[in-house]
Amino acid sequence: MSVSLTKGQKVSLTKNNGGSLSKVRMGLGWDAVRKRGLFGSRAQSIDLDASALLFDSSGSLVDQVWFRQLRSTDGSVQHTGDNRTGAGEGDDESIRVDLTQVPPRVSTLVFTVNSFTGQDFSQIENAFCRLIDETSGDAEIARYDLSGSGSHTAQIMAKLSRDGTGWTMTALGIPASGRTFHDLLPALAGQL
Repeated sequence: MSVSLTKGQKVSLTKNNGGSLSKVRMGLGWDAVRKRGLFGSRAQSIDLDASALLFDSSGSLVDQVWFRQLRSTDGSVQHTGDNRTGAGEGDDESIRVDLTQVPPRVSTLVFTVNSFTGQDFSQIENAFCRLIDETSGDAEIARYDLSGSGSHTAQIMAKLSRDGTGWTMTALGIPASGRTFHDLLPALAGQL
């Protein structure tokens, strides 16, 4: 059963039977708002990029997974590839995380989305991020709607934090600006 998250809401990644999720996927989907012109409407190309940032307990960036580095150095986090248009159904970009393999020194994973082509979120519709349990047949655990007008070009979507023996997901939905995750690092400081 999926939980529709609101900004700041948390969801535990502990299963109903007491076990913890071991493999999850963060999916990102979006569509470009059609541009209206003199001769009708046309599709525009918007390149949103999903990134996963791995932090230690002191808030230092340990590793990153994004379109220029599709795999964490330890192999626990993997990006499935760059979608430059948002065309198609479902998840346009995905990042898989094997929570059992994330190094113990990593306490937080933060998922971000950036408009690499520079369009702001007022030109994007049907945008979402969702967390999927890959160990039980791709069951959606949580969904967070990213759509909505705004002049921001990026969002700090969600974070996974170690919570005792398991993990907790928090929907952040923080508007920001920047073409890559590098531009968001100052805004992330207060979220870890």
